[in-house]
Amino acid sequence: MAESIRSLLRERPAALHALGPDSTVADAVGLMNRNNIGAVLVMTPDEALLGVFTERDVLRRVLGERLDPAATPLESVMTRKVFWIPPTASVDEAMTVVSERNVRHLPVMEQERVLGMISVRDLTAAVVRERELQVAELTSYMHGSYGGHVGS
Repeated sequence: MAESIRSLLRERPAALHALGPDSTVADAVGLMNRNNIGAVLVMTPDEALLGVFTERDVLRRVLGERLDPAATPLESVMTRKVFWIPPTASVDEAMTVVSERNVRHLPVMEQERVLGMISVRDLTAAVVRERELQVAELTSYMHGSYGGHVGS
């Protein structure tokens, strides 16, 4: 059975890595570095999603434009068009969104509430785990430990 995004979220720390739109790029970079993550959510105080700020945004919209990270608010350089997925989506469905939309981070949302964020790294790890399980099951079957009899 394909793993769901909800099950991936259960494996992660519960904290949402989010900042307000008035936070600076320097604040976001510090948060990303401290948590070894590649993106932060940009949210209002009542937790409405406004956008996502990613490593790519730092390179293109901040450094590429020679903006001062300590003086640049996230609202002016965040990615506003956010693609998201529901927690009921499968890993394969999320991989399709990532591939077709050329994004590396997907907020997971249910009833307009952000539950977490999944990265390409999370999705790739889930795919590898699933493939390893399939290989183990096939190997077990081929070596006769499936409990059946051949030629009965």
